[in-house]
This record gives sequence, C-alpha cells and structure tokens, in this order.
Amino acid sequence: MISVQQLLLRQGDFELSQVSFEIPLHAYAILMGATGSGKTTLLESICGLRRISGGKIFLDGDEITRTPPAQRQIGYVPQDSSLFPTMKVHRQIAFGMEVRGFSQAERSQRVEELASSLDITEILDRYPRGLSGGEKQRVALARALSFRPRLLCLDEPLSALDGETRSNLTKLLKKIQQSESVTVLHITHNVEEGVELGTVHFRLEKGEVRAVACKDSGDKNTA
Repeated sequence: MISVQQLLLRQGDFELSQVSFEIPLHAYAILMGATGSGKTTLLESICGLRRISGGKIFLDGDEITRTPPAQRQIGYVPQDSSLFPTMKVHRQIAFGMEVRGFSQAERSQRVEELASSLDITEILDRYPRGLSGGEKQRVALARALSFRPRLLCLDEPLSALDGETRSNLTKLLKKIQQSESVTVLHITHNVEEGVELGTVHFRLEKGEVRAVACKDSGDKNTA
C-alpha cells in the first residue's frame, strides 16, 4: 500500500498543497488530470526525484518521505523510457540490481526471467538506438521491475506508441502486474487505457487527488 499524507510540493510558481490519497496493496491505480495539473511532479516526488516541502509518504507501512530514491523499493518508468544509450539491453535490465548489491547469479537469473516474460530475449544484446518504441518500453519496464519493487510508477508509458503496440503492451502490463504482484501507479490521458487497466482510479484536479468512478476518470481535455 502507498499512503500520501498532506503532501506539499513547490516548483517555481507551481504548488500542490495538502495532497492525500491511498492505494491498496497490489492495486493497479490510474491517475488522470489536465495538462499542468502536476501529475508527473507528484509521481516524481513519490519516487524521491523531487524534494517535497511538507507531508509524509508511506510504503507498506514504512515511512519513505526522506529515503533516497535507490532505497525506496520503487520502480519507475518515465514517459520517454530514458534508457542508457551506451548500454546493451541485458545491462539496462541488470543495472538496478547491480547498484543494489545483487549477486551476478541473481542478476543473470532475473534478466532471463523478465526477458522471457516481456518477450525481449532476442534483443538482449542490442543497444537502444536499434529498438522500436514498443521494445524500448518493454526494456524500461523490465529495468523498473528487476529488483522486485513494492511499487511501480508509470508515467504515460503507452502515449507515444501506435494503436497495435499500445494494445499489446496494455495486455502485457495487466499480465505483468498480476504475475509480479506489484502495486502500480500509472499516469495516463487515455480513458480507455485507464478503464482496461485500473482497479482504482484517481483524478488530480485543483491540487487535490480524489477517487473517481472509472467512467468519470477523464474527459476530452485530460492529459
């Protein structure tokens, strides 16, 4: 479970104040909201990538408000995937485990396991520049899952993909979330995507995160 309590975020003239919400253990949470509402800022603060001015964050009962990002047990897939250009795919996936002290045997086994689950075994020896958009997102997802995080944060992971690739990865996300038994917080502007994947739905509006019925989770102006 992830619990955000009275969070205060300031970035220049932008501010989120008194933000509170909870995501149940192993839920697939969808977060929607208008462009500029602060969805990515909120996600990055949970991951420890943005400094917060007040409030608390708890993960499975443990406070992680001031915990360094690498110690939060949170996997993160940014919108642009952010793969390392000079690393082959197998090293991309292993990197998170390497910095957390996993043994070589543990890293190799986990890379093989995720490559099989995400159908990327054949591209393990390739560099990012030779990958399609869908392949890059699969690699980014494998990297985020490699160290078995307690929370997986996804920032519009399907937004830049064509319709067929988006559909395939939507099904894959559902399968992987269940097989990994991981709690997910997924930002999207696509209502159909949110309805298909989400078990709980939130909307960030006027600085407040509120639970909504999936049919009310977005509109034509969401992003």
